[in-house]
Amino acid sequence: MRLSRYFLPVLKENPAEAQIVSHRLMLRAGMIKQASAGIYSWLPLGFKVLRKIENIIHEEQIRAGHLPMLMPTLQSADLWRESGRYDAYGEEMLRIKDRHDRDMLYTPTAEELITDIFRAHVKSYRDLPLTMYQIQWKFRDEIRPRFGVMRGREFLMKDGYNFDLTKEDALHAYNRHLVSYLRTYERMGLQAIPMRADSGPIGGEDTHEFLVLAETGESEVFYDSAVTDIRLGEREIDYNDKDQCRAVMEEFTSLYARTDETHDEALFNQIPEDRRRSARGIEVGQIFYFGTKYSEPMGATVQGPNGDQIAVHMGSHGIGVSRLVGAIIEASHDDNGIIWPEGVTPFHCGIVNLKQGDAEADAACEKLYAALTAAGLEPLYDDREERAGAKFATMDLIGLPWRITVGPRGLKNGVVELTSRRTGESEELSPEAAVARVAEIYAGHKVRGL
Repeated sequence: MRLSRYFLPVLKENPAEAQIVSHRLMLRAGMIKQASAGIYSWLPLGFKVLRKIENIIHEEQIRAGHLPMLMPTLQSADLWRESGRYDAYGEEMLRIKDRHDRDMLYTPTAEELITDIFRAHVKSYRDLPLTMYQIQWKFRDEIRPRFGVMRGREFLMKDGYNFDLTKEDALHAYNRHLVSYLRTYERMGLQAIPMRADSGPIGGEDTHEFLVLAETGESEVFYDSAVTDIRLGEREIDYNDKDQCRAVMEEFTSLYARTDETHDEALFNQIPEDRRRSARGIEVGQIFYFGTKYSEPMGATVQGPNGDQIAVHMGSHGIGVSRLVGAIIEASHDDNGIIWPEGVTPFHCGIVNLKQGDAEADAACEKLYAALTAAGLEPLYDDREERAGAKFATMDLIGLPWRITVGPRGLKNGVVELTSRRTGESEELSPEAAVARVAEIYAGHKVRGL
């Protein structure tokens, strides 16, 4: 992509309405534009990041054996009346009447709808276990939407639902989701700590939230600092192995880590004092086991091995896809702009031409662009008639992890400059070596699955 042909409406000044870093930088980098309170248009750069995050989630869900599907954004209120949640959910639910005066709602979550699908088609225990998920837009009518995509009214969410014959099987699904979520977040360059949490309107006793530590987090969290030393890393996990999944779950949740709703001061004080931490956290996902809370009232049963009808055990598992864009920026930025982790960057590398119109510099940039593209990478070539300082400022603002700078002086010596956005360190390389280096970085990144 050439920047002269791209739609990137960057802002030089900080927008007055933006209270936190991610909101400010997303507006300044031309990633989003507010359509109305808590509702945003995703412009090309923001949309690319959103899709990168979505693809990682799909890959890790499918790796764990979960089946992608898609449900509508509008639901019938009748299903929610069956579960008893229609009146209980509160004013965050956007209630609608269609032209035939039927009660509808804009989906805040989809436990009822997926249960209705299940009960219509699954009749035998032989069809279990089953986990299906979707990535779909949701709506919650927040009384005070703020912080950009971090707390908007419309948001993109991955929501998955497991159906199992027994509690033991359902808890294996819970553990399997925890493992897949850990891998998902690590691939995005995030450390998301699973913390014992409150189930809220979803219900159930077993639930963990995944929180990214950040000063602007909406939740107060309390944890043992040793929990920040644990990584899933490159280890291979067999998602069908109950013991292996349970061991990972216990490894990541045995140390104290809780949100303020479930904080236990007495337990917290048993941690060595030098390891006690309190901070703010951004919730980026949550997993629930809620047993037969929905299957019993809605008649989601299967015929068991002995011929009896058994209400299936269920859980639901969510990741805030659009919220993750903001969370990554909160966790990875500096005074000059965003610093994208390699796994979610909208473009793999930026090319800056210091002297647009110079025949040799133009030709070298075109050759770099073609070579990076041939290597399976997406470069962003700043071919605008702009001064060098403005080009560097734009690249820093939008946060591409690597930048290749091309100028007449370097080309006379046969070199270009490769710069890391995260460290600011630069090295002079031949154009061919610079391409090889960038390709090597992303090849290793892909192999590790990080």
